[in-house]
Amino acid sequence: MNTTINSGVSRRSLLKGVGAAATVTGAAMVIPSFVGPEAAGVPPAGRPRREVAVFGGGMSGLTVAHELIERGFSVTVYEPAHLGGKARSMDAPGPVSGGRQALPGEHGFRFFPGCYQHVPDTMSRIPVAGGSNVRDAHLINVEGAVIVFDEPGYAPVIAPQSIEGMIEHAGAVTDLENLRSALMTGLTLTGDIPPAELAYFVGRELIIATSCEERRIGQWEKQSWMEFVKAKGKSSSYQKYLVSALTRATVAAKPDMGSARTIGQIGLALATSATGLIGQYDATLVSGGVDRILNAPTNHAWIDPWVEYLKSRGVRFVMGQGATGFDVTDGRIVGARVGGDAGASSVTADWYVAAMPLDRLKPLLQQQILSAAPELEGIRSLQDDWMVGIQYYLSRRSDVPPSHIAALGTPWALTGLFQASPWEVDFGRKYGDGTVHDCLSVDVSDWDTPGILYRKTAKQCTKDEIAREVWAQLSRAMNRGATAIMRDSELVSWHLDPGITWSPTVSNATPLMVNTADSYRNRPTADTAIGNFFIAGDHVRTNIDLATMEGANESGRRVANAILAAADSGAASVPVHPLWELPILDPFKQVDRDRYRAGLPHFMDV
Repeated sequence: MNTTINSGVSRRSLLKGVGAAATVTGAAMVIPSFVGPEAAGVPPAGRPRREVAVFGGGMSGLTVAHELIERGFSVTVYEPAHLGGKARSMDAPGPVSGGRQALPGEHGFRFFPGCYQHVPDTMSRIPVAGGSNVRDAHLINVEGAVIVFDEPGYAPVIAPQSIEGMIEHAGAVTDLENLRSALMTGLTLTGDIPPAELAYFVGRELIIATSCEERRIGQWEKQSWMEFVKAKGKSSSYQKYLVSALTRATVAAKPDMGSARTIGQIGLALATSATGLIGQYDATLVSGGVDRILNAPTNHAWIDPWVEYLKSRGVRFVMGQGATGFDVTDGRIVGARVGGDAGASSVTADWYVAAMPLDRLKPLLQQQILSAAPELEGIRSLQDDWMVGIQYYLSRRSDVPPSHIAALGTPWALTGLFQASPWEVDFGRKYGDGTVHDCLSVDVSDWDTPGILYRKTAKQCTKDEIAREVWAQLSRAMNRGATAIMRDSELVSWHLDPGITWSPTVSNATPLMVNTADSYRNRPTADTAIGNFFIAGDHVRTNIDLATMEGANESGRRVANAILAAADSGAASVPVHPLWELPILDPFKQVDRDRYRAGLPHFMDV
């Protein structure tokens, strides 16, 4: 609840105003903001509407449709399963009564860091009831974090992520038990990770920050993050927490596989956005924004309004149909084969967009495609893996203030979020049969490490075993303090992402592309050597270069721009933003550029 000051101005509004002023002041010293011209809503005079067939209705496909329909193209989206892809939410099975909605389920909780630019911009152009838009009505700050360690000697710590968060949740942050836990955990961590190793880790991130683009691509891209930070030979806590757990919790990447360039750059972007010194990022130290979520189930808040808006603009959706192949003649796509609920058929269009996930794209790269666009051969080398979520429905609303939970060191690399408080919703009144008063949504990032109950990996467990194992791991880490945060007696039911199935063998219908060292060269660009064939998805080369909603959205924008160019359209191009970095670093990057071209190591890497 917000406390008002004098004439009814809320404390939250006042702090946001201060934060905005600080951001504007800082922005004068950084890269100027780029705001693209408004898109033309009709095709250039004398030119017909062009037909675009988009195969895949996930984040990238919907983005392509959005940008092109606003620029006068005719767009049809073919989706075999669910619009929204891995970003969607769904109804969880269970009793519903009294006019309530079904319990909310999801592939995994959605997280919108402060360095995201493309997704919030798209949200701002999706109208919702009352004259607002998705961004303003539904994208909210999470002002706290709960840090827990799966090891004796550590206790859960509630930490603010902004000055506003500190004020809003001062009671929880300054609570004597939380202060005791913070002191105990800090002293333990300081003892477990030698100061020299901590300084070394910070120094490695500074190397990324001051490296030129040529070195990032030519050297750091070819090393894993674990190699880059030289984890071998360091303390076990350095390896477990700084290198592995921190990477898993913040960027959902595997430190032993992910490229140092990608992990280092996204870590730098997260830290930079938190400073509030970059005008292009929404986050500030005062008002927060480094960690944002939607305030309702994803479909209710975002996907459904988006689809309705696109339909109102003329986008046509064909559900239950997906691409099964493309026909190539004289270096151009002349038709696409589709199959699904309505049987097999063919599709013809002017432009064809493969906006499906990596596991569905690979089988379509048949010889006639690769002969016309041999650069796409590298896609076959890209890898995907499992990262899905589970929701626990609880009989009591959690006392934890709105916070993301980072369970560092848990075998399955767990992160979570209690949803009732940040959503500001009475779960019992709105969802299910009235017995559920909170939802703990958990992402499982590691499916290949043995757990603590069954000593099996998540991929080896049954559905029930996964539910019990995740609960056990999170409970053990969360309940190391004086007061238990999770209680077995409060668990009503749970819901695992339905993409995981066990018949005839365990499989995942929604794997996620994983970044690996030296994989950038294998990732496609949005346009291809086939003049009317384009690729969208988080496996496409983007500035964020990580399997994220932001990367998928950026790739959709790149496809739209490529089609605009191919069509010789007069419509305005779609803005595509870099990961902004502090200009004060530019002189150091220039020094490094000279050294790299001379064959010398980075000046801090000696």
